[in-house]
Amino acid sequence: VAWDINLYYFNKWRFQKFRGTEWQNIHQREAENYLLNSYRVLLTRARQGMILFIPDIKYPDPTRPKEFYDSTFDYLQTCGIPVLD
Repeated sequence: VAWDINLYYFNKWRFQKFRGTEWQNIHQREAENYLLNSYRVLLTRARQGMILFIPDIKYPDPTRPKEFYDSTFDYLQTCGIPVLD
């Protein structure tokens, strides 16, 4: 499962949608719950052998801030998800 920054952890869970050429924060509780539920469904199906992929951003890209991916990766590691080499 590829994890993107429409849901990312940066001191707390943050919710975004991509519109046009930029990310926009989601502030509606219903839309946040829908996004959170989408990830919950993906993460609870076929868990045995599932691999989460969080991109390691190597090149500057304003639509893919490295710190959002890295902070989510770090948080999931603290939850006990092992890293594959």
